[in-house]
Amino acid sequence: MSDSNRTGSRPSDPQNGDEDIQIFERDPGDPGRKKINPLLKMALEIGPLMVFFFANARGDWIAERVPFLSNIGGPIFVGTACFMIATAVALSVSWALTRTLPIMPLLSGAVVLVFGALTLWLQDETFIKVKPTIINTMFGVILLGGMLFGKSFLGYVFDSAFRLTAEGWRILNLRWGLFFLAMAVVNEVIWRNFSTDFWIAFKVWGNMPLSIVFTLMQLPLMQRHALPEEDEDEAKG
Repeated sequence: MSDSNRTGSRPSDPQNGDEDIQIFERDPGDPGRKKINPLLKMALEIGPLMVFFFANARGDWIAERVPFLSNIGGPIFVGTACFMIATAVALSVSWALTRTLPIMPLLSGAVVLVFGALTLWLQDETFIKVKPTIINTMFGVILLGGMLFGKSFLGYVFDSAFRLTAEGWRILNLRWGLFFLAMAVVNEVIWRNFSTDFWIAFKVWGNMPLSIVFTLMQLPLMQRHALPEEDEDEAKG
C-alpha cells in the first residue's frame, strides 16, 4: 500500500500544480506538516474548556445578554452551549490556518458535541459530568492503544512546541496515557459523590493544577530526550 493511501491523502500532480489533499494532520516530523504558533495551538486546544469554566461561572450574566441562551436552563447548560460553540470555532480556525483537522481536539470535539447535545436536549447535567470521564478514557486508550502500532500520538499535539527523540515521545506518550486513565477515575469519584458546584470547582482548582504539576514533572524527561538544534535543522532541511 502506498504512503498516500495510508495517510488518506491524494498524490500530488506536478503537471497540474496540485498539492496533496490531507484532511487530518500529518505525523510529527513529517516535512509536509504545517506549523502554527505553539501558543495559538495550545489556545485552540484548551480554549473551549476555559470558555466552559467562564460561561458556567457567569451563566446568568451571559444569559441576560444573549437572549437565546436564557431559555436553555441554568449556568451549567449555558456553559455547555458555549463549550460546543467554542469547540466548533477552534476546529474551524485550525482548518483555516492549516487546511487540516487536529486529531486530538477533533476526537474530544466529537464527544463534546454528542454529550453536549444530549445535556441540552434532556436537560440532564449528568451527561456533561460524564464527558470528562469519557474524554480522559478515550485519550488514555488512544495514546496507549497507538503504542501497540508503534505510534506516539502525543507528538501530534505537541510537536510544534517540542522536538523530542522517538524514545522520548514513546515514554511521554505512555505516562500521559496512564495519567488520562487516572483522571477518568478521579472524575467518576468526584461527580458521583459530591455536588455539582464541587465538581465544577474541582475542574478549575483541581483538574487543571494536577495537569500542570504532572506536566512539570515531565520536564526532566523532555530535557534528556530533546533533539539537538543541529538535528532539528537537518529535519527541516
